[in-house]
Amino acid sequence: MTTPVRKGQWTGKLERIEFRRRFRNAFVDPAFRSEDAAIDTLEAIAWDAYEHGRKAPITRKAGPGFADPDYDLSVEWFETRERLKQAHEVWADPKTKTRALVICGSPRNDGTCPGEISKTFRLAGLVKEALAEEGIDVDFLDLSQLTSDYGRHIHPCKGCLSTAMPLCHWPCSCYPNHSLNQVNDWMAEIYERWVAAHAVVIVTPTHWYSTSSALKLMIDRLVCADGGNPDPTSTHGKDPAKAKKIELAGWDYPKHLADRVYGLVVHGDVAGIEGSRRALSDWLDWMGLIDAGDRARLDRYIGYYEPYATSHDVLDRDRAVQDETRIVARAVARVTRALRSGAIPGGIADLPRPRPK
Repeated sequence: MTTPVRKGQWTGKLERIEFRRRFRNAFVDPAFRSEDAAIDTLEAIAWDAYEHGRKAPITRKAGPGFADPDYDLSVEWFETRERLKQAHEVWADPKTKTRALVICGSPRNDGTCPGEISKTFRLAGLVKEALAEEGIDVDFLDLSQLTSDYGRHIHPCKGCLSTAMPLCHWPCSCYPNHSLNQVNDWMAEIYERWVAAHAVVIVTPTHWYSTSSALKLMIDRLVCADGGNPDPTSTHGKDPAKAKKIELAGWDYPKHLADRVYGLVVHGDVAGIEGSRRALSDWLDWMGLIDAGDRARLDRYIGYYEPYATSHDVLDRDRAVQDETRIVARAVARVTRALRSGAIPGGIADLPRPRPK
């Protein structure tokens, strides 16, 4: 069976004058004017990389264990893959200490425009403390660093899997793309942190009936963990025809993050918390993670229809939601311990899937 690769959406490469305008937008500060000649030189180099599509300028032969050992793999991708392999080995070792990834999903912090810490950060801190009290090592991922750190990005998912699942590589090979200046992608580190975790607790605000854009960027980029292809040489990089052929011949959609325990804390102030929490639960269930029970899936309003200006004060007084947040962490800790000890069975990864995807 074959199917055509559909073309005709892309408008083509930029003209040099527009490329130059965008490149120079990084040097608007008058302090750069003394170096205009040097910037012109850099722009010419960047244009050449763009024109010739040097996505991965530093490569190595894939070597043994890949479908095409002679394929030129991105060194950056290969190094990320090696870190993931090492993290998985530590995760799978029953002698290692239990590790939890706590994710603060708010884009707010006091180091940039909002000028104040987020309630999400405070709630995530309660989770972190409760997990530590349960004897669990905590890795704290604060996604607000996307808005306050220099050059930190989670680039958007390009949707390769909708062409064919094998075109979506694990870990993601879409970034960095040096020819397009799509660099400093935080996901290379975040993949490793997810792989290393025995449990994951996500704490998020509700933005327009959904999660924050910072959290959604990470979620979309984790699609490669749900069926992604660990061997980019099998598709010779991003060859859609090869990827379609592989999928149509039979693809097993491996779940690379299965059997990690999860908990959720979703908060809001007017509407949308239940829908957001359900969507997150459905996503994590689909990925093969294991929920820690109803006490580990919390959605609550903080300052319902009250002014934003006093919402931290409301959280100060709401001891119940603080205690419920701690209970999420304790439930996750106990289920994770039981799972790792063998007291409860693993997840769904070993069950047959009549309709895999």
